[in-house]
Amino acid sequence: MNICVFCGSSVGNSSIYADSARELGFILANAGHTLIYGGGNIGLMGILADAVLEKKGEVIGVIPNFLMEKEVGHTGLTRLEIVSSMHERKRRMADLANAFLVLPGGWGTLDETAEILTWKQLGLIHQPITFLNTNGFFNALLEQMNTMVQSGFLKDVNMEMVHIAGTPEEVLKSFLQ
Repeated sequence: MNICVFCGSSVGNSSIYADSARELGFILANAGHTLIYGGGNIGLMGILADAVLEKKGEVIGVIPNFLMEKEVGHTGLTRLEIVSSMHERKRRMADLANAFLVLPGGWGTLDETAEILTWKQLGLIHQPITFLNTNGFFNALLEQMNTMVQSGFLKDVNMEMVHIAGTPEEVLKSFLQ
């Protein structure tokens, strides 16, 4: 399975995030899954990719040219695709993915997540979407999503497309739901 992961280009302020990303990378590689991600060598992205590679797994990165020029592209991947824009990056990652996984991150992660959730809501994609809720990172966002439902801006059925995993071990099980 090709699993597209959205995650931070930073490591956060607790080692739990890096530890979780590393553990997830080992789990994905040991299960024979390919990591599809944003192609960076920094933050949780770099930790995750390095963990998959350490266990001899396959990693495909997709990075816009302007980020590659800033020298944040991971050059040790199985394959690194350089695209022209952030939108093209998201589209390409979606085209490659059999499933989506969201780890902690900042604005970029939130942007990627919102777009993929919207594409699923509109029926443009059909792959499962899971949040790895490390250390309760996504609790407030999930609460906001429920507020959207309660306020009539999102249908209950849309929340059914969001799966939550509390630990890296639970991630693969969530894709079977």
